[in-house]
Amino acid sequence: MSEHETKNRTMSPVDWVLLLILSILWGASFLFNGIAVRELPTLTIVLARVGLAALSLMMILPIFGIKLPTEMRVWRSFFWMALLNNVIPFSLIVWAQSSITSGLASILNATTPIFTVLAAHVLTRDEKLSVNRLIGVILGFVGVAVMLGDGSMDLESGITAKLACLAAAVSYAFAGIYGRRFFRMSINPIMVSAGTLTMSSMLLFPIVLFLEQPWKFGLPTVETIGALVGLALLSTALAYILYFRILASAGAVNLLLVTFLIPPSAIFLGLIVLDEILVIQEILGMMILALGLMAIDGRLWPSRGTADSRVNTQQ
Repeated sequence: MSEHETKNRTMSPVDWVLLLILSILWGASFLFNGIAVRELPTLTIVLARVGLAALSLMMILPIFGIKLPTEMRVWRSFFWMALLNNVIPFSLIVWAQSSITSGLASILNATTPIFTVLAAHVLTRDEKLSVNRLIGVILGFVGVAVMLGDGSMDLESGITAKLACLAAAVSYAFAGIYGRRFFRMSINPIMVSAGTLTMSSMLLFPIVLFLEQPWKFGLPTVETIGALVGLALLSTALAYILYFRILASAGAVNLLLVTFLIPPSAIFLGLIVLDEILVIQEILGMMILALGLMAIDGRLWPSRGTADSRVNTQQ
């Protein structure tokens, strides 16, 4: 086994830039959700998000000379990825945001790397838990706890919605691990995004028609339509292209670091767009999260010993 194969992957400067962009796009999704839930039901919002995003990517495929696969095994993989990375977490988070703030939802979503590190350690051979990553996860969890603040996890206040956000984080974690198979299958990332979103739309369409009958809600306002378009084109179509690009080059655990950056992005957007106030505990929490990011990435201090530097490779 070569030296390159035995080391945990470290993110390149390009990976970090793409990760920051992705965090802004996904941070904005909480803002868009918060606007849309004022007028539309949960599954209708999710269907609009994945449906418009799938349509936009389908229009892009011919430009790159990409065709959707016809093999049944690929579409079975799209089915499971659609459930884990779209249908389940999107629905849980949108539903939760009908009773909790977008900032709180994004903070709870930042628990995803904790679940991902544990899942990757059990389910993969090249994303094993190291001392640095364990320390980084602990720091990240402390940062999230600080950002939650006093009383925000009060069991009397929206506990079901908070648990829904945590369940969505678990789903995202498994999606990050499951998505690795598309690169072993040599499937173009844009094709993966388009196929997954198409499958999500196919799954949700009959459910929405039967359960929510969205035509009964009338024509949404311009603000809501703009939020849906932003969800679909920016926070989904473009974001998923970046998602699979980073997954291929940096690995599942490093990719899910984006959820540490989503709360600061969501809070910043709330500050600019909704005139929300950024309090000291949120600033402190973001600083601790940054330390956690550096620890997991290996930049806070170098890894030493086999516990940190050597892993079995799955490639």
